[in-house]
Amino acid sequence: MTRDDVQRWLDRYVEAWQTYDGATIGELFADAAEYRYTPWGKPTVGREAIVDDWLHPTPPAGRDEPGTWKAHYEPYAVDGDRAVAIGETWYYADASRAQETRHYWNLWTLAFDADGRCVDFVEYFMERKR
Repeated sequence: MTRDDVQRWLDRYVEAWQTYDGATIGELFADAAEYRYTPWGKPTVGREAIVDDWLHPTPPAGRDEPGTWKAHYEPYAVDGDRAVAIGETWYYADASRAQETRHYWNLWTLAFDADGRCVDFVEYFMERKR
């Protein structure tokens, strides 16, 4: 993977998050991918399970409403099939984005297969204190 490959993957990730389109989400991950929302959390295993978790989170309020957030991520380091990405996510009270409610700094560790699909995703985040 090159930096450009990883950036394209990250941009597609944000697009999948914005649309909650199952096919778009699924294209990001390998069949046996592992996805962790926190480094210590139990992984969601397998493309179908990852897609289902995005589309039907527990609790249901875990699904972000369209227009109530924005995000930007970019590769920090790329070494072969592994990458580290950094970025920020902003959440707002509603789609007007007039009132920010939360702001996160994120670091993701990623591993990819030969087809550019993620096989291992781990999220680390820190919320800005107000």
